[in-house]
Amino acid sequence: MTGMPGVIGTRWAAARRFGGYGAAASLSLYLAVKVVWIAAAVLGHVPADFGGADWIVLNVVTVGMSATGIVLGLVLARGMRWRIPAAPLVFFTWVGSGFLIPLMPYSLVSAVLGGGEEDTGGDAAPSWELTLIGIGFTGMAIGLAIALPIYMRERWPSAFVGRLPDRGRTTVRRARTAAVLAAVPAAFWTLWSAGAELGLAHRDMIDLNARLLLGDSALWALLGAWSVLAVSFARPNVPAWLPTALGFTASGSLFAWGGWRLAVALLRPGGYTPAEHPVAAVALNGLAAASGVLMLSALLTSVRPSEAPPRVNAT
Repeated sequence: MTGMPGVIGTRWAAARRFGGYGAAASLSLYLAVKVVWIAAAVLGHVPADFGGADWIVLNVVTVGMSATGIVLGLVLARGMRWRIPAAPLVFFTWVGSGFLIPLMPYSLVSAVLGGGEEDTGGDAAPSWELTLIGIGFTGMAIGLAIALPIYMRERWPSAFVGRLPDRGRTTVRRARTAAVLAAVPAAFWTLWSAGAELGLAHRDMIDLNARLLLGDSALWALLGAWSVLAVSFARPNVPAWLPTALGFTASGSLFAWGGWRLAVALLRPGGYTPAEHPVAAVALNGLAAASGVLMLSALLTSVRPSEAPPRVNAT
């Protein structure tokens, strides 16, 4: 993304700081729980369905992810005071927002329908740990949803200001390819959330909670497809910030969750078995991750200047 830094009001700056610091503080609770779990695993306390090494490695990975998220929250809170290079900042905010922000609709619906109340068996974590994990994820998601668009509007105003017809059109073929790739897993996720069994190997694993998650994933895949197509065809009267913000988050969700599920389906830590057939798990999540990359590429292309500034030769 390019563009001269934009000026935002003091209230927006205060909201950015609140969101960034709140995200960092919330995720610190999650990090604390993961550190406790690793320490307990070293002492021999691991879930019955996991090996000690697998459990430790899995939690070390999530510790690294949460530590990165905490730093990200601080970066967003500090705003333009910290001139972080664009490439790593865009990548980590893309993945972080993709992991967490799309879960907000699911969390609201799940709380109403009781999707998370299924019995978890004898290895369920203590309630205080689950509470801290819930606060950590929810707080980070809300903080990112507040701070990230404000930060990006401040740093890259050309991506958010104006309307789509005023911007350079992105590669139509790339956008169409991304939309088609995203539509394939979205179709299966929608069918599974509605109760269909096509492509499933373990139908009993698709409970209410899983259906809500699948429906949420399908929703964001479709939002991403709409966003990248709207940008590629420069739909009239559409404010630029809407498909940019939705597309950034949706493409990050496809890449982050698709890549995570793909890795789990291939590595199968703790003897994990996906609900879908193994081939379907690899194919659909691979398509999701690929479509997310293409969507981001199309969005970034659309906000780059169509012409380079003229050179001035000294004489």
